[in-house]
Formats: sequence, C-alpha cells, structure tokens
Amino acid sequence: MEKKITQTVIEAVKALYGQDVEEKQAGLQKTRPEFEGNLTLVVFPFVKIARKKPEEVAEEIGAYLVEHCDAVSKYNVVKGFLNLSINDSSWLSTLAAIDADEHYGEKQATEESPLVMIEYSSPNTNKPLHLGHVRNNLLGWSLAQIMSANGNKVVKTNIVNDRGIHICKSMLAWLKYGNGETPETSGKKGDHLIGDYYVAFDKHYKAECDELAKQYIAEGMTEDAAKEKAKQEAPLIKEAHEMLVKWENNDPEVRALWSKMNEWVYAGFDETYKALGVGFDKIYYESNTYLEGKDKVEEGLEKGFFYRRDDNSVWADLTKEGLDEKLLLRSDGTSVYMTQDIGTAKLRFQDFPIDQMIYVVGNEQNYHFQVLSILLDKLGFKWGKDLVHFSYGMVELPNGKMKSREGTVVDADDLIATMIADARQTSDELGKYDDMSEEEKQEIARIVGMGALKYFILKVDARKNMLFNPAESIDFNGNTGPFIQYTYARIRSILRKAAAEGLTPTLPSAVEMNEKEIALTQKISEYGAAVAQAGKDYSPSGIANYCYELTKSFNQFYHDYSILGADTAEQKQLRLVLAANVAKTIKNGMALLGIEVPERM
Repeated sequence: MEKKITQTVIEAVKALYGQDVEEKQAGLQKTRPEFEGNLTLVVFPFVKIARKKPEEVAEEIGAYLVEHCDAVSKYNVVKGFLNLSINDSSWLSTLAAIDADEHYGEKQATEESPLVMIEYSSPNTNKPLHLGHVRNNLLGWSLAQIMSANGNKVVKTNIVNDRGIHICKSMLAWLKYGNGETPETSGKKGDHLIGDYYVAFDKHYKAECDELAKQYIAEGMTEDAAKEKAKQEAPLIKEAHEMLVKWENNDPEVRALWSKMNEWVYAGFDETYKALGVGFDKIYYESNTYLEGKDKVEEGLEKGFFYRRDDNSVWADLTKEGLDEKLLLRSDGTSVYMTQDIGTAKLRFQDFPIDQMIYVVGNEQNYHFQVLSILLDKLGFKWGKDLVHFSYGMVELPNGKMKSREGTVVDADDLIATMIADARQTSDELGKYDDMSEEEKQEIARIVGMGALKYFILKVDARKNMLFNPAESIDFNGNTGPFIQYTYARIRSILRKAAAEGLTPTLPSAVEMNEKEIALTQKISEYGAAVAQAGKDYSPSGIANYCYELTKSFNQFYHDYSILGADTAEQKQLRLVLAANVAKTIKNGMALLGIEVPERM
C-alpha cells in the first residue's frame, strides 16, 4: 500500500510540476497521534521544484492522490505536512497480505544473496563463559537472525582462544594442585573446573610475588621496583612461560595435556551454548590460525606492506592512515592477536565466499579493528576495508564489575539457573502454574527465565554500557520479555477458545474498521520496516522495541474491545485475524532475538 502511494506521489510531482523525483524523496511516515490521518508525506522536498508555498504544494498533491490512488480516502494539511487517511478496503487488503504470509516482513535468501559472516563468542579455554560473554553471544545470534531476515545468506562463526600464556597458567596449576581431578571425579563442568585452576594459579602466583617482593625490599630495593621484579622472577610465571615454549615446540606431553583439558572446556561450553540457545556453523581455533597469520605477514613483508626492525620484529606503519605503527611479529618470531586475526581471516576467506564480515567484539577493541580493517585491505581481502566491528558496551551488575583472575565473575551458568529459578518463583507466587504438570511448569519457567534475560540485554542499544538487574527483568509488566511472552500466551488462549467454539480466523470480505483496529493493522504492517532498519543499523534493540510497541498496542486494543464478544460475526472474525497476526508477528520478532514464546503462561 505504501509503495503504491509513494509511486502515485512521484507521478503527482511529474504531472503537477514536470519533474522526476526519487522514491526516497517521496517517503511516508506514520502520522503523529495528535493529527488526523494514517500516513504523512513531508512536502518540503518538492517546494523548490513547485516554487509554491508548502501548504499549496501539499493541497495539490493531496488532491491528486485522492483522485488517482484508490487507497487514499481523504487528506488534511498541517503546514508542510500532508496527512493521508487510508480507506478500510486498503487496510483489509494489507491485513490479508499479512495473514497470507507466515513470515510477513522478512526476506528469504536466494542463490544471489550476499554471504555475511558473523563472528561472536570468542571465548578463552581457561575459564567458563561469564555475563560479558552472554551479551556477546546473544547479540551475535540475534544479529545473525536479523541479517538472515533481510535476505542475506549468513554463516555464524566462533574463534576460540585456545593458546597462550593464560592457557598454560590453568594447565600448570592443574598439574601442581589438581591431583588428577577430572570433570567426572569433581562433578563439575569442564570449563568450571579449568576456571578454578586459573584462579588457583593467580592465588599462588600472588603469594610467591609477595614473598619475593619482601625479600627484594629487605635487600634494599624500592617497593615498586621489588614488586615489578617479583612479577618477573616468581617461579610459577617462569614455569608457565617454559610450558608455553614447549607448547610452541610441539612437546608431546604438553600438547597431550593441552588437548585433554581443552576437550573438558569445550564440553562445558557446549552445555552453556545450548542453554543460551546459540550455536555456530563453523568454529575456528587460534592454535590453527596463528601460523597462517605469520605466513600472511611474511607475504606482506615481501610485498613491502610491512617492515622488519633491527631486533627482527615485524611492523606495519599506519601513520599515513592517521594511526600509529603496529607490531605484527615479535622479535622472537611469535605472533600477536593482530597476526592471529589475519590468519583467521585467511582461513575463512578460503572456506567461504564472504561478501561482508561482522565482528561482534566489545568496544575496548575499537582501535584493534580499525587497524585490522586497513591491514586486511592491504593484504587483498575484498571485504577487509568494509568489515564491520559490531562494537558493544560492557555489562555490569548492581554490585560492580567482574574480574576473571580473582574468581569474581558472574558465571553464565549460574546466571541462567538463577533466571529460570526466579521465573519459576515469580510464576508460582502469581498462581500462573496452578493447573499444569511439573514438567510443563519447568519448561515454561525455562522459556520465561531465558526470555527475561535475553530481552533485558537485547533491548538496550548495544553500543551502551548497561546494568543488568535480574529482578527487574522478570517483571510481568512493562518493557520486559515476560510481558511480551504473556501477551502472546494470552492471544493463543483466545484463539484456542475460538477454535472450541468452531471459529477459524478468516478475514471477512468487507467490514467497517474502527480507529483502533486500523492502528493495530498499521502497527503489524510496520514489522517489515523494523526488520529492514534493524538490519541496516545492526540493531537487535530495534526489534525488541518494535515487539514491545506492538504488544502495548494490542493490550490497549484488548482493553477497549472484546474479541470473542464482538457485536457482529464480521467484527469477531476481523479481530480474531488481527489477534492471530499480532501473535504471529510477536513470535517472529522475538525469534529474531533468540527468544521463545510459550503457548500457555
């Protein structure tokens, strides 16, 4: 309908003023609630062409639309704004189109669709996933669904940081203090077990540093110098570095231990990913990609993109690009994170015909991705220059920040379990589960608890730091996941009652629509625009906001009008179709956020 009106506006400008205009100049927006009408055309772009006052231009185009576009029944002019009223038959046609399409507003990928690769999660194998990873995974998964709903082919990928000194710290601590403990003997998930040893390493290392620092101070060193020397000379850190060298040299014992402990961690990660409802099409490991990166840096060195310093280290000079010089290989030939990212890009480019690459990584890495984009472009990756760093802010709890080494992280598994338990408790207190089996109660508690967690995180603009408050997220009122889920369940209950009465939602061929019915139809019809905008802005929060607004619109409508108690059979059918399509759109929109909706609540 909007396309038809926009096309008629373009025809009007040509007919009235003899000039062609582009579609974007004739774009429509929703009429503000204080004015009469459904859609508004801003006529200021045509004033210069017409050489008339805005009000005159609006009057002329409005009259043309009423005469030539059967969707427009009447119009009114407020300064340079042309407010259009759409007739009932056009709204019925719009609702029929929505009703006929199970995924109205979403596009399907074709063979010609661009391939978008999205990297998210990027965990370290020395600790379990925490609240920061939760935000990363939820954003990455949702972004993948949104890009897919915009007609792209999507590959979801993960790069696991499974090598380096931090991994050796956990391994060494397990060797020293573990007594052969395994996930089976301890009853712990593998990632939690290894995380415990990462914390244990830090505890013992700090104790060694304190002892050495006291010794150095007694020998006459200043406190600062003593502490700095102790950090370098502590036996544990030296042993960890020795282990890293052995790993780099493929020492069979170190590699076997590394493989065993990593497998424990991966099994733990998989459980957490499953609970979060996220997954990947392809997982890369830094232990495989860092050597590829070194080869690519050597290639760039030969082509003169990079240079070698006297100490044998390799650098990229980016001063012409307004940045600084960036280290790519250390003097001992070992790689840095940048080198690993180049290697990962090389492997991905070999595996997939990537048209666009999106990295979901926290905003502390903004500079890193500026540099990576330039380097990949220099090295010939066609998407390098236009790579997208989906930069997001940190998550904190009301009681402050998290620190992995000190064991004070907000563990993802604990958070998930708490959310589900809180949802169960809240529902029990509200008496929502009274007639359900225990199995049903637990499943709904899972859906509601995870919906609360995901929605609370995804409704916030990803670029902003956020405070996650579990208690607020479970609320069944206001801008929360449970509020939207409850509305969906309520509609499904109405539709079940209708079915019991022998009613199937079928749109009548003609029925007079009231203002609220038209407004609800219009709100549902805006889903496609919301999906398109979310894809353009890389914005899960845009979808969350749309779902909330649609839910509010339905609840306002349901407060004012009965569905099953409508005055006429035609009204009842119209409202059943409206309700069914609100439910469908909520379900589809929430699915883009990775959120399930329950049939009962």
